[in-house]
Amino acid sequence: MSTISLKLDTRTVTGKKVSTLRKDGIVPSVVYGGDSVPLSTQSGIVETTKVAHAAGKHTPLDIIIDGKKSLAIIKSIDMDPVKHLLRHVAFHTINKNDKIVTEVPLVLIGLGESAAERAGLVVLQAIEHLEVRALPADLPESIELSIIDLATDEDKITVGDIKLPNGVEFADHEQDLDLVIANVYEPSALQAANDAAGGDAEIEDAEDVAADNGEAAKADDSAKSE
Repeated sequence: MSTISLKLDTRTVTGKKVSTLRKDGIVPSVVYGGDSVPLSTQSGIVETTKVAHAAGKHTPLDIIIDGKKSLAIIKSIDMDPVKHLLRHVAFHTINKNDKIVTEVPLVLIGLGESAAERAGLVVLQAIEHLEVRALPADLPESIELSIIDLATDEDKITVGDIKLPNGVEFADHEQDLDLVIANVYEPSALQAANDAAGGDAEIEDAEDVAADNGEAAKADDSAKSE
């Protein structure tokens, strides 16, 4: 089922002493699962980094401890904010016959090719992951959404536009289908929001500016009609 695997060794070094492991190119980790007591483990930084990059926190992988293979997913990844090196990984063993809940990346397809972008508008993604529930074998690598049909600044992509693969469902049975995944903006609205935020504009800022511009336009129209 899984094409990604990682050999883990049991770890006896704990607490502050794990820093010595990292200096030797070893990543400390922990394996959770079921009713079992969490198991302290470790592995080489090169192979662990490759596996963490390939699997992320959504793709099942095989972990091998003392010759015993188990199916697992990565629950958390801790990176050094300065050196950008892997510092710790937490794994969670799973059963291939049990549905699990995990985050799956949302990928926009057709960036740069939509009518909106060709007209000079900007498409921004608001949500990059979504929680789904499925058997490990049915979990998709990602969920793709086409933006080709976006044409005006009134167009958007919502959760309701997602076509889930067979065997996959939203983790939240009351999932808000109107939740916006991607919006179309006028560049001027984004620039105004960026200027107002001192270069740290968020999507919500752009929406506020766009709304303000809309209200201003209405006011101008009203003034002209009086």
